[in-house]
Amino acid sequence: MLLNSGQPLPLLRHTDVPPRVLENYILSGYRFPNYSLRDCLLSAIRPTNETGNFWTHFLPLFIFLYYFVEVFGWEGAPHGASPFFYPLWNYFIGVFCLLMASSMAHLLNSMSLVVREVCFFVDYGTISSYTVGSSLAYYYYIHPRAGIKNTGGQNGSHMNTKIEPARSPTSFYVIPDFCVFFETLYIPTTCVVAIFCVLSCCNTRHRWRRHRYVIRTFVFLFPFLISSTPVFYRLLTRSPYSATSASFDTSTSTAGFFYRHCIWLVVSAVFNISKFPERLSPGSFDIWGHSHQWFHCCTFLSILDELHMVKAEVRAILLSQTLLLPPAILSRLPGPTIASTYGVMLLLQTTIVSIIVLFSWHANSIYGPERDQLAKEHLKKNLKGH
Repeated sequence: MLLNSGQPLPLLRHTDVPPRVLENYILSGYRFPNYSLRDCLLSAIRPTNETGNFWTHFLPLFIFLYYFVEVFGWEGAPHGASPFFYPLWNYFIGVFCLLMASSMAHLLNSMSLVVREVCFFVDYGTISSYTVGSSLAYYYYIHPRAGIKNTGGQNGSHMNTKIEPARSPTSFYVIPDFCVFFETLYIPTTCVVAIFCVLSCCNTRHRWRRHRYVIRTFVFLFPFLISSTPVFYRLLTRSPYSATSASFDTSTSTAGFFYRHCIWLVVSAVFNISKFPERLSPGSFDIWGHSHQWFHCCTFLSILDELHMVKAEVRAILLSQTLLLPPAILSRLPGPTIASTYGVMLLLQTTIVSIIVLFSWHANSIYGPERDQLAKEHLKKNLKGH
């Protein structure tokens, strides 16, 4: 809303806004929760305590897009709409929704207390969607054979594989005990864990408020451990590529990117839980430099390293027509299909939307009356000012 002079409403201190809006150690720069959509959009270029939160996930969206589209220009890459790229597009959907929902949640949450709750419910939902999108990319590009295009016949048919000279049993690439998990349980498990995370984080908006940052952080580190099992598996076993091949050279960068991905996630978790640096000097980092902005930067850097890791594995597959693995101990997994990629994401998104609707209805029943009361009080103040 604008004052009569055309200037935006003044920013408020922590003593002037509803307790629900307060953030730990942030004392100023608050917007009152009754902004119009236009006012919220204009606040993107106004120094509030949410401005940095918006830009630290909105601008990275374009950086991610720049590096993402590079894949389709590689020599030997199939058409962008080919089944080979289905998992990669689902990964893109997950990241795009995560960054866009996060930035919009911070920009639009001052429209009302109810809208604030809905914004962050959507934010939590897209984090889970990103987790499953990553899992699909890991499954088809990092999991042994899953993303390799068959050289003939239907999905699941034999490929032109060569058998390397016998090695010690410990050098086998595939551990048979994990075959059932990778083939039948990995994707369903990541989906179930993602749904659990949405339910847990949405609940922290109403319960466990004192420890909400700790709960949210660890709830989303848990699916990371589950979804990353194909990467752990790759790192603990030998490469599926011949040591003299171009695929091997390309694939060796996977470990470095993954370790950096992990480091950035740990650093982001530290910022989110510790509330550093604003904890050391409340009020000094209200607009720029508070922990949530650093949290956003670190999470994006982790996503960027993850993208480079996935791209390295995609390139290695494109450079290799065969896998140099003992076929007797390998399962032949089907390549990506619409049902196994977009279908999984659609089913997950439908479930997440249902959860968000349920929690939003509950939030409206709690904060709807308070929202209406705040609107009336604000209208009275404006009338007195005339």
